[in-house]
Amino acid sequence: MSAESPVAVRRPQRADARRNFDALLAAARESFAEQGTDASLEDIARRAGVGIGTLYRNFPTRQDLFETVYIGEIEQLCQTAEDVAGLPPWDALASWLHRFVAYVATKRAIYEALNRDSAMFRTCREEIYRVGEPLMARAQQAGAVRTDVTFDDTVRMISGLMSAGYRDEAQRDRILQVALDGLKRH
Repeated sequence: MSAESPVAVRRPQRADARRNFDALLAAARESFAEQGTDASLEDIARRAGVGIGTLYRNFPTRQDLFETVYIGEIEQLCQTAEDVAGLPPWDALASWLHRFVAYVATKRAIYEALNRDSAMFRTCREEIYRVGEPLMARAQQAGAVRTDVTFDDTVRMISGLMSAGYRDEAQRDRILQVALDGLKRH
């Protein structure tokens, strides 16, 4: 993750504690995606292979867990921007937007539990734009993406499309591809 990012999950220093922490985040992300914000904390701990005490030691409140899962998604989204930066402009943007879809799914699962007026939420949004806008601008400058579309337009389009219910991932991926095709400059 870039040193300039103000968004970061504070992970434990010890390797075993960090593994438990990361397992809890992964389990929480999956549980929230499947069951929403009412997912059982006991089930999350069990899915992570730890005791409920370990969950509460890392996340004293359910809200702490929601926010940490959300920030973790932002971290991964920012890391993806760094990872794809060396790809050709269209490939970089499309790869990042595919990762953005996973972020939207997690955000949708816990959206109501997040304080959207908080500084943390605003900072996370700013980070999305900080890493995504250059990918879009680079693709536009290379002639790969329409110039009449802004990054904000793209974020809103993808977010809106991903808020719909889909029969399966294949259908979701087809719809995403239609949207990506619409961004391309022909």
